[in-house]
Amino acid sequence: MGTSVMKIGMREFRAHLPQYLLASLPVAITRHGETVGFYIPAHHRQPEQAELEALKQAALQIEKLLIAHDVTEDQLFSEFRALREGKKG
Repeated sequence: MGTSVMKIGMREFRAHLPQYLLASLPVAITRHGETVGFYIPAHHRQPEQAELEALKQAALQIEKLLIAHDVTEDQLFSEFRALREGKKG
């Protein structure tokens, strides 16, 4: 299984949300060229085991992206917390 991720801007994602909700590939959502989040499709009609397998595959894809960009989980969480605190203050 590949690590194909569609990369689109936030405005594009909002404008075509129904299309992306039906997509089978994860979507990296960007703002000013920086990835700000991911949409990982979860099809509700799948049996519970299939949903679990899809979630495992998504986690593996995220892990591969972190490795490819030389980012640790701790760095990711630290940056998330800093951004979150910045928005609160």
